[in-house]
Amino acid sequence: MTSAIDAVESAFIEFSSGRATVPRRTRITPDPDAGSTLFMPAFLPSLGAFGVKIISIFPDNSHRRIPTIHALVLLLDPATGVPLGVLDGGSLTALRTGAASGVATKYLSRPEASSVAVIGAGVQGRSQLEAVCSVRRIERAFVFDIRSDAADLFAKELSSRGAPFPSDIRPVSSPADAVRQAEIVCCATTSRAPVFADTDIAPGVHINAIGSYEPHVQEVPPETLRRSSVFVDSVEASLAETGDFLIPMASGLFSPDMIRGEIGSVASGGLPGRSSTREITVFKSVGLAVQDVCAGRAALAEAERLGMGVTVDV
Repeated sequence: MTSAIDAVESAFIEFSSGRATVPRRTRITPDPDAGSTLFMPAFLPSLGAFGVKIISIFPDNSHRRIPTIHALVLLLDPATGVPLGVLDGGSLTALRTGAASGVATKYLSRPEASSVAVIGAGVQGRSQLEAVCSVRRIERAFVFDIRSDAADLFAKELSSRGAPFPSDIRPVSSPADAVRQAEIVCCATTSRAPVFADTDIAPGVHINAIGSYEPHVQEVPPETLRRSSVFVDSVEASLAETGDFLIPMASGLFSPDMIRGEIGSVASGGLPGRSSTREITVFKSVGLAVQDVCAGRAALAEAERLGMGVTVDV
């Protein structure tokens, strides 16, 4: 995770500086009732990172007892176009999405923050907690999921893993029980309505919201956005894709000028991050191909160093 955070931070800086080629992702929906597939290319010349992620998200797969998400990342040599490697995109997506929140937490949360709430006890929730614990000294974590058994398993698994996870990870019975006790909040759900109440957010809290990447999906209350300093991975992508912004914009409760800027600009030093201990900060991420390509490049280099993977002659 630490390596992934470094890779994603570099990706964000290159993206926000305009030094990356990142076409808007293309969505194809073979069956509107079943799911869709996204095609996400990126090229970062200064980092030598070039590739594409193909990710399918089919929620009904759970009824078929197969994963909801299937993905592959193909990395290419930018000098020759020769394929260099193919990586499991599902694992990489969870890793790089967690790493994005790690970067945001590093720059936007209070340095002394020691408690975390995780809303959503799935794969993404696990990587969110790992990333936050990699950049802050976390002593307590609270987890809520609409399935109480999932929250119980989450707490049992991660509390026994050791560093960077704390030993004190508690499943709770409501989002309020989690959020009211936390200085950092991570939302990793597919909810179509806000997953916590604005009144449960205390001054000084930092929020990572990574679940809403479609116009009809929403995790953060508009009231919270209005009283927060809001940062994003991409201004253009977030205003085009996430219901966290589009839904309140439709009713006049949010406007683009409420976005302070991109986390890459904060990481490069070109944009101030948190300005006071009582400021509420929100990082809204919809996911960028630069994250996949840079994290994938780092993973491939490490696999080569360790002699892992399979070499295929095509």
